[in-house]
Amino acid sequence: MPRPTILTRADFETAFDALRGAPLTLAVLDLDHFKSLNDALGHSEGDRVLRGVERLLSGSLPTGSVIGRIGGDEYATLLPETAAETALILFDEVIRHFHIHRDPQWPRGLGLSVGLAARPAHASTYDDLKRAADEAMIRAKREGRGRACIYVESKMVLKSNYYPKSQLERLAKLSGALGRTEASLLREALDDLIEKNRGEL
Repeated sequence: MPRPTILTRADFETAFDALRGAPLTLAVLDLDHFKSLNDALGHSEGDRVLRGVERLLSGSLPTGSVIGRIGGDEYATLLPETAAETALILFDEVIRHFHIHRDPQWPRGLGLSVGLAARPAHASTYDDLKRAADEAMIRAKREGRGRACIYVESKMVLKSNYYPKSQLERLAKLSGALGRTEASLLREALDDLIEKNRGEL
């Protein structure tokens, strides 16, 4: 069976759009302490590690998965018709395999951290789902690296302490109408506010 091609960022986003709202889990993977490896062993060794990660992903993920390299040492995968909990089990195995078969000369901390977010449970659009998966990946690093985490929606310490009931009711209604979480709508509004006032920063 042919292994999936490693897509560019643009082609990966196009592949997401082609799935047209179907349920899926987006995983974002980042190599822990990759800069340390490049600094200690050189970029050719770094490239060898990245090729190994690509082989591991393309050889381990189920048929129909989509894999993209979206940054220097950052990868993303789409797992259609796969719940985040199922993807968590899968990536726990990928991380374990990477750790077991690591080269002894690599820095001790070199590993994989993975963040997972599902559509429609966590978000619907690519940007919102990517933001959620990024947050989960950052939590994986914060909790010790070399692990996978599923996105957990932050309540943002808001609700009735800071907002009138009428606004919260309208936010909940908008969330339902758009098929997006309240937290993602509030993050979008905050992003817009920061962009609008960028000159003040």
